[in-house]
Amino acid sequence: MNQYDVIVIGTGPGGEGAAMQACKEGKKVAVIERYHQIGGGCTHWGTIPSKALRHAIFRASELNSSDLNKELGVTIKMDFATLRRGAGAVISKQVNMRQGFYTRNRIDLIHGEARFVDLHTIEVCEEGGGCQLLTSDAVVIATGSRPYRPRNVDFSHPRVFDSDTILNMDATPSSITIYGAGVIGCEYASMFRNIGCKVNLVNSRDKLLEFLDDEIIDALSYHLRDRGVLIRHRETFDRIEPLDDGVVLHLQSGKMLKTDILLWAAGRMGNSDNMGLEAIDLPANSRGQIEVNENFQTKYPHIYAVGDVIGPPSLASAAYVQGRYAATHLIHGQADQEMVLDIPTGIYTSPEISSIGKTERDLTEARIPYEVGHSMFKSIARAQITGQTVGMLKLLFHRETLEILGIHCMGANASEIIHIGQAIMSQQGSANSLKYFMNTTFNYPTMAEAYRVAALNGFNRLF
Repeated sequence: MNQYDVIVIGTGPGGEGAAMQACKEGKKVAVIERYHQIGGGCTHWGTIPSKALRHAIFRASELNSSDLNKELGVTIKMDFATLRRGAGAVISKQVNMRQGFYTRNRIDLIHGEARFVDLHTIEVCEEGGGCQLLTSDAVVIATGSRPYRPRNVDFSHPRVFDSDTILNMDATPSSITIYGAGVIGCEYASMFRNIGCKVNLVNSRDKLLEFLDDEIIDALSYHLRDRGVLIRHRETFDRIEPLDDGVVLHLQSGKMLKTDILLWAAGRMGNSDNMGLEAIDLPANSRGQIEVNENFQTKYPHIYAVGDVIGPPSLASAAYVQGRYAATHLIHGQADQEMVLDIPTGIYTSPEISSIGKTERDLTEARIPYEVGHSMFKSIARAQITGQTVGMLKLLFHRETLEILGIHCMGANASEIIHIGQAIMSQQGSANSLKYFMNTTFNYPTMAEAYRVAALNGFNRLF
C-alpha cells in the first residue's frame, strides 16, 4: 500500500492546480486519472476543442467575407468535419505539455478508476482489472462534470447530440435545434449559425444568460437574432422524436421544431458517481455535485472538492484557482480568499463576452450609487482598422469614490480586454479608481484605449 501526503482525483484544471501547488509545497502527491490521456473534459471534450473549432469557423468566415477573396472568387467551404480537425493538433499539444508538468515534478500519475474504501484509503482499478490501494493524509476531488442526460432522450440516435458528442459529428447539418440557452447553448448557436446552419435556440428562462448585465444580455440577443438565430424563450421540452431524416422537438407549449439534428445543452452532472462516496457517507446532490464550504472542504476537513464537481461557476479558470487554493489550505490551514473572488466570465459567443464584478442589477438592488461609462467599439480606431466594430466596453463605478465596481465587455477579444480592468479592480483604495483609466496613456490604436474612452464618458455624466 502506497502512502501519500495528498491524493488528487482528476487531471483537469482543478486537479492540475491542486497537484502542482501541493508538489511545490514539498508534498508527496499522487494523481489519479480514469482516462488514458490526461487533461479531463476541458482538454478533450469541452473548452479546448470547442474554442479551437470556434477559431477555425471565425477564420473561415473572415476569409469568405474578405473583399479581396470575393473579387478573386475564392470561397472556403464551411465543412464541420474539416473545421474541427484542427482541434486534434491542439489537444495533442496540450496533453504533451501537461504530461511534462507531472513528469518534471515527479508526481505519481496513476491511471484507473478511483474509489473510496475509507476516509484515507482509495482503491484504484485499471481497465484490465488490476487494483491497488493508496492512502493519504488529504484528498482533493476534481473529477469535473459531464452533460446531463435525461432518461427519456435517446442519445444513441445519430441525430441527437450533447456537448461531448457534437464534436464527433461527421456531416454538416443545414439546420439545428439547441435545447438549452446557457453558455454552451449560446456558444454553439453562434458557431453553427456562422457556418450557415439555420438555428433554433430554445431557452427555458425569460432571458439569455441571466447572470450577465442586462445591457449585455440585450445586446447578445439582438446580435444573435440579427445573424438569423431564432430564439424561443420560456419553452420547456415535452419529448424528443428522432427520425431517419431529422429530429422533432416537441415543446410543452404545443410547438414542434424539426431540424436535421438536435443538441441537448440543458445542464451538467458532476462526476461523483461510482467513487464509493457512500462508503464514507459523503452524499452528492441530484446533479452529482458535492457540497463544500468556503474553503472547498467537504464535511470531512481533509477531503476537498474543486471545479465542476461542486457546481458553478463551472469555468476552467475557476477550477484551476480553486485547486491551488485547496492545496494551500490543506497544507497551511488557510489561503488567500482573494484567489477565488471576482473570477471573470469568458463566453465565446459571436460576439465574445467577458465580465467581472457587479452588474447594474446588483448595484441597484444593493442601493449603491453608481454611474456608467460606455465605449462603443465602432468608435475605436483599432476596431475600425480590423473591421470588428461590433461591441462595447462598459464600466460601472461608485459616484462618490470613483471605485470600479464592475466591468462588462462584449466584442472581439473581450476575454482578453477584461484583464486590464481586472488588474485595476484588484487594487485597494484610490488605486482602484476611474481616474486610473482617465489619466493613463494607452497605445494608439489599440482596443485597450476603450478604457480611457469609457472612463471619460462616465466621468462626464457626473456633472
